[in-house]
Amino acid sequence: MARLSSVLLVLILIFAFFTCAALAQDTPLSATVTCSFDADREVTAAYQKISFNLKKPVFGGEIPYGKAWAPGGKPLTLFTNSNVEIGGKMLPMGAYTMFLLPTQKRWTLIISKSTDLTGRYDERQDLVRVAMELGEVLMPEPQFSASFAHVAPNQCSLRLEMANTGSWVTFERK
Repeated sequence: MARLSSVLLVLILIFAFFTCAALAQDTPLSATVTCSFDADREVTAAYQKISFNLKKPVFGGEIPYGKAWAPGGKPLTLFTNSNVEIGGKMLPMGAYTMFLLPTQKRWTLIISKSTDLTGRYDERQDLVRVAMELGEVLMPEPQFSASFAHVAPNQCSLRLEMANTGSWVTFERK
């Protein structure tokens, strides 16, 4: 019975992954980034590409401080087919949405168990909140961008950049 339950869970997760992946196909307004831990294990994030007028204040202006923010009005989506640790917290394999909470001194990545892509944030759905490292980029970025970088075996850093700010947080395969 336990084996049947495990097989059903895997099939449901695979179905959810491919359904969400089909909805998150890259378009001129969206992009997907992936970090492969090995041939079978990966973490993928999809996001909306949005541009900013760098002559106007981006943070505290277009993007309010202290409020959960979904770039382009849609949350980032996160798919992982492996258990990962982020900020000392375990995240089981599955599909999630992510929001950013920028302040003047740091950003917080919010991973929500909700898969609602409308951009509505519900704090009751928070699964993980992680403080992100924050720094200044050499060349200002007029467009919100995301990337993954391997930082160690079984570790990938999700890097987010916009305007003159870059932030990052590490996912570790468990």
